[in-house]
This record gives sequence, structure tokens and C-alpha cells, in this order.
Amino acid sequence: MLLILGAKWAFLVLDELLAGPARFNQLKKKIAIIKTQSLTDTLRHLEKNGLVRRQVYPTVPVTVEYSLTEKGSDFQTALKEMEKWVQKWGGRDSEG
Repeated sequence: MLLILGAKWAFLVLDELLAGPARFNQLKKKIAIIKTQSLTDTLRHLEKNGLVRRQVYPTVPVTVEYSLTEKGSDFQTALKEMEKWVQKWGGRDSEG
């Protein structure tokens, strides 16, 4: 799992795409802290690993939209479990 999500910004991109399909510039605006090349690399990495689908529409100029695959959508369950863990343990010191 960590190899699939190894890209530094993978969690943020997946989280944004959980809301629905988005174009590159929409993602860039929503995740303002990520540089253009890093977003490109992250999207390619997630697409290569089957979590993100890249759809090209033959418009002028060409429209490219990113969305989650079924595998990517299923990741929402894992994210929710991680959120529960952070809520329970995130602010605590280690307890033995």
C-alpha cells in the first residue's frame, strides 16, 4: 500500500478526487501548496497504480479530467479508518 501511495501528495490528491472528477487546474487551485510538476507526477503515479483515471475529451483546447477508479474509491474506507486512528491517538504521547 505504501508503494502505491508513495508519492508525497497522493493522499491530498485522492482526498480531493473523492468529491468527484476534476480537471488539472481545479486540483491545482484546491491543493495550492503543491507545485505543478509535483501534481503531474502524483497524478501519473496514481494512474499507473490504478487509483486514478485520466479521461481526455476532444475539445479545443483538449480537456483532461481526472477521477477515481473503483480501486481509488475503495481507498476512502482506508482514509476513514486512518482518520479514526488520528482522532483517537493523534494528540497523545506514546503509551508504552
